[in-house]
Amino acid sequence: MSSLRLHCLNSLFFEIFRFPFWGPQAGVGGPPGLQGAPGAVEHLSPGRGRGCSVMITSKAVEDSAVPSVPGTAGAAGVPEREEPAWPWKDAPIRALVQRIHQLQAERAQAFRRLEEGHLQYLRSGPPHDFPRYRSTVHEVTQAFAAASREVLAVEAELAGPRGQPLLASHVRSLQQLEQTRLATVALLQLMGAPELTEQENTLEMHQLKMKVIKTMEAISEVLQDLRFDAESAE
Repeated sequence: MSSLRLHCLNSLFFEIFRFPFWGPQAGVGGPPGLQGAPGAVEHLSPGRGRGCSVMITSKAVEDSAVPSVPGTAGAAGVPEREEPAWPWKDAPIRALVQRIHQLQAERAQAFRRLEEGHLQYLRSGPPHDFPRYRSTVHEVTQAFAAASREVLAVEAELAGPRGQPLLASHVRSLQQLEQTRLATVALLQLMGAPELTEQENTLEMHQLKMKVIKTMEAISEVLQDLRFDAESAE
């Protein structure tokens, strides 16, 4: 595979993983895979020897972090822009749980768009329309980022002001499972790229597909637990 195509695929992986899945919350460790040697993190590698692992520098992680709370940073003498009030702050717990379910539905729709974009990419060539696929990935990751920011806000609300650590842990589990799901789907799409068909590993792809299925089942279980425990909390 040419170095240009490899660069494009690596850029695609960077686009998928640059959005803020993990919020800067006190006492909460980083996600699996985001710990290790400083300066670079290897998120995924489609098989040994393929040279398609993606390294995200520490600067990229900083750039993709969830914005800090207003008033904690800013240039001296420069008035900070007032952030809009979070509409769910005074909502009852059942409304927060309902919002989580709505955000999960938005994530499901984003996954469908990502899958459709990948299928269109495979059917577009040769030559394959990579710019269009990249544009789809960018739009989808923006949707993921927006959903993740709000999910993290709900988690913080439940863990702090509402005093519901169990419900907050369910929401955090959703974040971890969605990160696993997205990482696995992204790797499957990379392995299915026309540029890597000569290195296709049928067994590995089957294992990844099963991992996606099991992750989706786990997500459904957590959502059920969240709904049940929320009813008990009120």
